[in-house]
Amino acid sequence: EAGFRPTAERFNMTWALHDPNKKCRVLPLVSRFGHCLNDLLYRWRSDLLPIEIPAIVSNHTDFEEQARWHGLPYHHLPLGPKGAAPTKADQEEQLLKLIDEYQIDLVVLARYMQVLSPDLCRALSGRCINIHHSFLPSFKGAKPYQQAFERGVKLIGATAHYVTADLDEGPIIEQAVERVDHATTNEQMVAMGRDIESIVLARAVQFHAEHRVLINGHKTVVFW
Repeated sequence: EAGFRPTAERFNMTWALHDPNKKCRVLPLVSRFGHCLNDLLYRWRSDLLPIEIPAIVSNHTDFEEQARWHGLPYHHLPLGPKGAAPTKADQEEQLLKLIDEYQIDLVVLARYMQVLSPDLCRALSGRCINIHHSFLPSFKGAKPYQQAFERGVKLIGATAHYVTADLDEGPIIEQAVERVDHATTNEQMVAMGRDIESIVLARAVQFHAEHRVLINGHKTVVFW
């Protein structure tokens, strides 16, 4: 640090040095689709990613037993009916406390089907990754693969990006696509899409954990 500081000051750099032996502490958030969570847990347990997963957070209880099998605390943070407690503000306050308690470096929305508030997005700026199908913005809302099937798309895919207050418009980290044709059913598209989502999210988490991603405005520079 002492040796590099004069050069950094000369060019007015924002910079940091990282210990490659220190693993990134990741907090997965999940709702009711578990393919991305399953993949991250497998890669973590198999030491295929330079991460630690100290706990899992969800707005549902679907994966509580799975978390227990992995020996992980499972924090159920539900939302009440519209206008009733616990509100989104209550839920996000609890989430921030967990992030602080577990000393989390990176929050991963592993198919977490809740929109984060602008305040939470700002609090997690540059350290929260989301995964979504690449049909956005063409196929927004429910059943994107059904919409794509009905339009006869020829490519399906997934995009991992940093979360910002602008929904699904944060800096892109990684993408992948798979070719389909007229014979591919909606069910087959869903299955293929889940595979792609899992792979793309794992790559994005790896790139971030290895400090290979630089955010440059609305874009990223990723060092392979």
